[in-house]
Amino acid sequence: MQAPVVVLSDSVTRESGSKVHHANIQASKAVADVIRTTLGPRSMLKMLLDASGGIVVTNDGNAILRELDVAHPAAKSMIELSRTQDEEVGDGTTSVIILAGEFLHVAEAFINKKYHPTIICRAYINALEDSISALDKIAITIDVNDRTTMLDLVKSCIGTKFTSQFGNLIADLALDATKIVGVDLGQGLREVDIKKYIKVEKIPGGQLEDSKVLRGVMFNKDVVAPGKMRRKILNPRIILLDCPLEYKKGENQTNAELLKEEDWGVLLKMEEEYIENLCMQILKFKPDIVVTEKGLSDLACHYFSKAGVSAIRRLRKTDNNRIAKACGAIVVNRPDELQESDVGTGCGLFEVKKIADEFFAFIVECKDPKACTVLLRGASKDLLNEVERNLQDAMSVSRNILKNPKLVPGGGAAELTVSAALKQKSSLIEGIEKWPYEAAALAFEAIPRTLAQNCGVNVIRTMTALQGKHANGENSWVGIDGNTGAIVDMRERKIWDAYNVKVQTFKTAIEAACMILRIDDIVSGIKKRQAPGSGPPSQSKPKVEEEGDADNEQMIPE
Repeated sequence: MQAPVVVLSDSVTRESGSKVHHANIQASKAVADVIRTTLGPRSMLKMLLDASGGIVVTNDGNAILRELDVAHPAAKSMIELSRTQDEEVGDGTTSVIILAGEFLHVAEAFINKKYHPTIICRAYINALEDSISALDKIAITIDVNDRTTMLDLVKSCIGTKFTSQFGNLIADLALDATKIVGVDLGQGLREVDIKKYIKVEKIPGGQLEDSKVLRGVMFNKDVVAPGKMRRKILNPRIILLDCPLEYKKGENQTNAELLKEEDWGVLLKMEEEYIENLCMQILKFKPDIVVTEKGLSDLACHYFSKAGVSAIRRLRKTDNNRIAKACGAIVVNRPDELQESDVGTGCGLFEVKKIADEFFAFIVECKDPKACTVLLRGASKDLLNEVERNLQDAMSVSRNILKNPKLVPGGGAAELTVSAALKQKSSLIEGIEKWPYEAAALAFEAIPRTLAQNCGVNVIRTMTALQGKHANGENSWVGIDGNTGAIVDMRERKIWDAYNVKVQTFKTAIEAACMILRIDDIVSGIKKRQAPGSGPPSQSKPKVEEEGDADNEQMIPE
């Protein structure tokens, strides 16, 4: 007998039972099917129309799902998975959705057989633990200082992306940038903050090959007085401020009553003396460049240009922090607290250049920068946006390997090894959990199967051959070459995946599948819109309706 649909009131509806499970699984599968074709080097591109009428062309799983507008709550939680994966490790955003969709797909058969979702979830969690221990056995450790190995690795991880046609370019940029911002914390730990300290500056025009990593910072600003201030300084002394260099304005509307004409002169003189005092406190340290996040008055500009100091005002806080990291300066809140140690001396060159129609300030050739800017050039904005998305993925891969230098084979080889290990172990499991555990082993094969589909080869023949090679657990390096669809040794083709990306993908996919399976009620509390002119909703008491049992009407107490 079908579960009842309970109408709690005119504005709250509730669905429960197997109907909800099936609806959730179908919604999750629909999301997975949208991006299934974007996996692998032979992936298809998706063209998206965003809300403002712009066009995005990409095969980045996270970028595609970000633009999707879905109504179903389970589909929304699937899209959230991709975002989580992107923030956590920056790669594997497509794989995690495909895997989660497959885990839910294989669970559907057990839901139909009236298995309790808790049993399926328990089997999945056991499979997750065993899959991670199977990955540990095939993981290899590499030397992060070997540039050739690192380049091959980053290239193989972003080989599915649009920019793979430009050879080593993106991998080189990503490696250089992450090496600059990496900070050793001791005991083998490294901190690599790519979001905070690597700025990607996209300027349309020029060739993609003109892109480079600057050992320092660039930002879209010119000096305050271009005619009077220098635009090129070698080895400058830099002072960074977080305060305005202009006269203090009164809080709210301050009224000053002037009785005599001379009082006006006194007021102006006080302002001038205040500004002069501020400037002298700064000029005492003989800076070449003064950068402030706030305003800078004309009078202060006059004192600075007279002293031969170049000034920049209204800079973003994030850019100011990056300059501090690059040249060794400290951002100061009050000029009277300035010390010699706050002055940045680690910069080799300050220069203002005109690129296209805009002026850009460069603080580059720094001695030991801990922040950098990646300058991207290209034919159009759309191309640059896609290159930036690929670069972010490449930098995430570099960061993951620097933090945890362990690798597993790519091309579906890791998933097939895990699948084979779980199939062997399933024979030792007793009781009702055996069957969902076996189904989880089969679900891992979704990745190599999708790769084979996107290559255009015979999927059944390829998968049978791969399963045969992995069955005895010896050929754990054999996978699919995503370009040709051939079955090859991943070590020879140098196709790798970062270990912690794989582990995160498995964990996120299985835990999300379990969460969605454990939902047995969807209660919607959205008020229905009333037609104009209609009265208030009826106050009749809600009732339970059960199909095929019209007489069985019972009142729910209010």
